[in-house]
Amino acid sequence: MKVLLCEDVESLGWYGDVVEVKEGYARNYLIPQRIAVEPTEKKIKDMAEERAKRSEKRELVFAQLKKASEAVDGAEVVIAANVNERGHLFGSVTESQIAENLRAQGFEVPDKFVRLDGHIKEVGQFDVRIKFAADIIAVVKVTVVPEGQIAEAADESTSQTNSQ
Repeated sequence: MKVLLCEDVESLGWYGDVVEVKEGYARNYLIPQRIAVEPTEKKIKDMAEERAKRSEKRELVFAQLKKASEAVDGAEVVIAANVNERGHLFGSVTESQIAENLRAQGFEVPDKFVRLDGHIKEVGQFDVRIKFAADIIAVVKVTVVPEGQIAEAADESTSQTNSQ
């Protein structure tokens, strides 16, 4: 069934697009939620001007996301966690902890952009994807260390700098 989108729908289309979807999806979700309507020539023409404005705005947003992605790509995040003697965490590292650490470094990364393949439950280094948009992905290196080691590492680097 063809529908005319009244909103941007990730992995389906943008405002004003006519897309083909399954009839049940259209009748049970898209149309009742007013996300889509049945396409007519009049509705398509009425949406044309707004569609052009949204397209320009979307391009600006994608440019900003691309810039943010390039800035954060390759960044390093160090998270101190409470661990047992075998290096396993009491709990796990969350997306919000990673995003918060990146924001503290000056990067604009909302929690929902951080994508973990699985729970991080042990000490070590991990590559974590930051998905800004469907085709804009950055990778950051997350290092999990036992609590107290961040301070020790900072003291070590400070003493090496002072001795030179």
